Amino acid sequence: MTMNPAFRKTAARAALAAAAWLLAAPSAWALLPIQHWTEPSGARVWLVESPGIPMVDVQVDFDAGSRRDPAPQAGLASAVAAMSSKGVRADGAGPAMDENALGEAWADLGASLQASAERDGFSYALRSLTDPALLDRAAVLAARQIAEPAFPEPVWQRERARWSAALKEAETRPGTVASRAFSQALYGVHPYGQRATPDTLARIEVADLQQFHDRYVQACRARVSIVGAIDRARAQALVHTLLARLPATDAAGCAPLPAVPPVQPLAQPQDVRIPFASAQAHVLIGQPSFPRKDPDFLALLVGNHILGGGGFTSRLTEEVREKRGLSYSVSSQFAPGLDAGPFVVALQTRPDQAQQAVQVSRDVLARFVAEGPTAAELRAAKDNLIGGFALRIDSNRKLLGNVVNIAWNDLPLDYLEHWTDRVEALTAADIRAAMARKLQPDRMVTVVVGGSAP
Repeated sequence: MTMNPAFRKTAARAALAAAAWLLAAPSAWALLPIQHWTEPSGARVWLVESPGIPMVDVQVDFDAGSRRDPAPQAGLASAVAAMSSKGVRADGAGPAMDENALGEAWADLGASLQASAERDGFSYALRSLTDPALLDRAAVLAARQIAEPAFPEPVWQRERARWSAALKEAETRPGTVASRAFSQALYGVHPYGQRATPDTLARIEVADLQQFHDRYVQACRARVSIVGAIDRARAQALVHTLLARLPATDAAGCAPLPAVPPVQPLAQPQDVRIPFASAQAHVLIGQPSFPRKDPDFLALLVGNHILGGGGFTSRLTEEVREKRGLSYSVSSQFAPGLDAGPFVVALQTRPDQAQQAVQVSRDVLARFVAEGPTAAELRAAKDNLIGGFALRIDSNRKLLGNVVNIAWNDLPLDYLEHWTDRVEALTAADIRAAMARKLQPDRMVTVVVGGSAP
């Protein structure tokens, strides 16, 4: 595929303009208001007009992540995402394109479209310069890729074989074995615990890819987040183009998706020990935590920063690494989603030190949940998080991620504007109470992979 020379010059000039603007881009991203509306198609849109750089970033999200995979076909959502760039079908406006032609078309536009499937959502991410000659063509190409994926059979056979081989190789690594055992212990048969395997991939055929796509990728289900140098009128035109090739309906005609069963809390502790011939034992300790919408989120964010999310300043690092030399690194993390994503303490240690490392980590966690942070720990955590807030939103792409978070979790439009004030207002009592509400140290899962059988 060859680009018209004049069109190529347009793309080059626009790219140079974008580079120049990047050097002078303003830093006050949080002051930019978020606009929100619903399209006649039922698609919901969130827009931040960011005129500093002549670019636009768009993310189109659907409730179609891996939690929607049928258990015997775990990996289906990810397979649809992976195959979205492998070609588009012919239509009245253009011929079919294979993966090479599609890649060349995006390269000629200086733009990109990426599809991905996470635990809760399925998304398409478009990035383009806002020059009309480029953006209009990028939107049309993206619309074809979103609505008319080809899912060629030989390509799926190839990709499935590669993916299966990669999964088999990953099972030779202790970290993979630990992660899989941890998810299974936390979630059991709940969709959050499902993982793709060679067996589940073998059950996925091209017809399954198309059926999944047609069921979930519908305009009435779309949540569209936009950050860039376009106003509302251009944003509405862009959204219309991106979704116009999907089946026509509206919000009222969008059939409700089946409910996903809620995550159940752990009834009792579990201790999983898996022998593995490795130099390091991999240790995971945790439980299901909470949905992202939970009002305790910021208190738990700050609390976890003190406990194990703050790197070398965290309590876990001080007790496990600095005082006892049991691990090079140790961390804790909350990963909330539409439902209760995992809380996990993770470390690696020598197999003969694993039991001591587990006991120290458990003791630190239990003490922190019972007592909360000190005044000095809280002040340091606030300073770090508030001081680093600008780095969370210092580019269009990072700002887009925050807008997606607001859109996906139905957070207030002024969430970013008040973020630092809400963090500053938290007290040690707030954090201790939130941790006590969400964590049960006496009912957690502990997975140790490494060493010989006990």
